[in-house]
Amino acid sequence: MWPEVRYNIQMPDFMDPSQIIARLELREGMHVADFGCGSGHFTFAAARRVGHSGKVFAIDVQKELLEQLATKASNERVGAIKVIWGDFDEPRGSTLEDSSLDAVVVSNVLFQAEHREQLASEVVRVLKPLGRVLVVDWSDSFGNMGPVREQVVTEE
Repeated sequence: MWPEVRYNIQMPDFMDPSQIIARLELREGMHVADFGCGSGHFTFAAARRVGHSGKVFAIDVQKELLEQLATKASNERVGAIKVIWGDFDEPRGSTLEDSSLDAVVVSNVLFQAEHREQLASEVVRVLKPLGRVLVVDWSDSFGNMGPVREQVVTEE
């Protein structure tokens, strides 16, 4: 099992998905999922790392965002990205195979997830043994940026 590594990311790294994704140490050919991919900032950063022989599964519940992400991936000819509609509040919500991924990115999802335990179970289910997880979420609320303080999930 990988050792637990925690980073407290401050501005401006917060705004640079490539620097954050680099901490996963992704390599050419790896398979990665971006849970709650949104507009795909972390998806594209991961795709650059895994290259044409890898795969990045961009999963979100918002179909409109997925359509935009798919269009952008097509326009930019990023073939490593596969867009999937998924609901992490449901068992097997990602629709991915068991033990199929080298890494999972969970970015800015925890504060809005209704069933965090289900989300965590899904991450564990799809990871290969020794797979890595990158969780990026708010540790505090910054005025009008980010979730309200009551929605912030503590590290515990």
